[in-house]
Amino acid sequence: MANTANRRKSSAAVPKSGVAGASLEKKAVTRENKRMRVLAKDLSRLAAENTGEAELCGWIHRIREFGAVSFVILRDRSGLVQLVLNGKCEYPLESVIRVAGEPAVNEKAPGGAELRVSGIDLLSMASGDLPYQVNADPVKIGLEAILDNRALSLRNPKIRSIFKVQSTIINAFGEYLRSQDFTEIKTSKLVAGSTEGGTELFQVDYFDTKVCLAQSPQQYKQMMVASGMERVFEIAPAYRAEKHDTPRHLNEYVSMDLELGFIESEIDLINLEKKLLAYIFEQTAAKNAADIEAWKDKGASVPDPASVFNAPTVPYEEAIKLANEESAKKKGPRIFDINPEAERYISAWAERETGIPLVFVNDFPRRHRPFYTYPQGVSGTMSFDAIFRGLEITTGGRRQHDYNELSQILPRFGLKKENMEGYLSIFKYGCPPHGGFAIGCERLTQKLLGLSNVKEASLFPRDRKRVFP
Repeated sequence: MANTANRRKSSAAVPKSGVAGASLEKKAVTRENKRMRVLAKDLSRLAAENTGEAELCGWIHRIREFGAVSFVILRDRSGLVQLVLNGKCEYPLESVIRVAGEPAVNEKAPGGAELRVSGIDLLSMASGDLPYQVNADPVKIGLEAILDNRALSLRNPKIRSIFKVQSTIINAFGEYLRSQDFTEIKTSKLVAGSTEGGTELFQVDYFDTKVCLAQSPQQYKQMMVASGMERVFEIAPAYRAEKHDTPRHLNEYVSMDLELGFIESEIDLINLEKKLLAYIFEQTAAKNAADIEAWKDKGASVPDPASVFNAPTVPYEEAIKLANEESAKKKGPRIFDINPEAERYISAWAERETGIPLVFVNDFPRRHRPFYTYPQGVSGTMSFDAIFRGLEITTGGRRQHDYNELSQILPRFGLKKENMEGYLSIFKYGCPPHGGFAIGCERLTQKLLGLSNVKEASLFPRDRKRVFP
């Protein structure tokens, strides 16, 4: 196989051997024939139906040469298909070609069919100096190389399958909420300051002033509930200027947010999230079976949607106790908070007791929650986290909706009323009891597929070191 990088890129540069070496007039794919272009996934059906010649376009994924015959694996957005060529294929891997030929049944070929090529056009010649073997297992490539060459790495079917799953998650999230009469909104990501009373903000220049990238759409979601929309959701980036460098953190991530009015407590929200996750799991299992299978070696699986409703709700103090009991069994350290280790222990306990590694921890102490969280009892709150397979994927709760109560609580969190008038105005003229939550899209994707690093589930991850590509 020739792997020459300086070959001309037009279809006039046809090699001299086999089908690819035949004269352009006789053997190239002529558009005048008006063959129907099909996808790799369609070939087995066409072969069974014996419909005549078909045309495929894609990238050369792999080449095997056996003397007078070459077997080329072509890749398009739908998958892989085998091409049978007379002679050698002299185009390097990752070159883009258009081929025509006769579909034929072959149970040993990908998808159970192959295309016996009668004509080929080179659409774009790939350079021979690939930075790594694109058709290799991602584990053998390394995360940094994958992210440094993102456009190239996404050609790998296994890597691209991550984002097929993620697309289904995002679509199912919106689809279910629309069915429940939620309105999708899009809010500004340039804000005057923190919506959560924290300082982990990215500042940016905005003409002659400074603004911040939004940590969440929290204020806007509450505003929309107060406006009379009652039920809203948004799928958008969120930004956290946290100086982490761990397998579970991103500084820019996709937040799947919702807010709804007229709730009694966080239990209403937990029940809603169970229905939402069950629908997401149902859709993922139905639409992404092959993508899940591709990551079986990493432990990928989709929980039974019905099992979601078995997931327990455990108060914060009880969750700490459970985590310590699990830690003691393994002679681990004492746990004082819901930290990553506690999340793993609690998930393991939930899976053992209920059949699903999903648990909702509620009644968090006020010291662990933002100022707007609705109080409960002496020191608790109507808030919760959802922990799935050892990782917190959701934070939410009921919000304080009373103007006077909010005004009085601000000083306890080091906030001044005069600096929060914009936020407080949401509640000055009547706002229903309400609450909401946000699911981290990349984290949910990571845990469904068993990925070791959340960056693998981000198309263009941003962390303390990476702003390219």
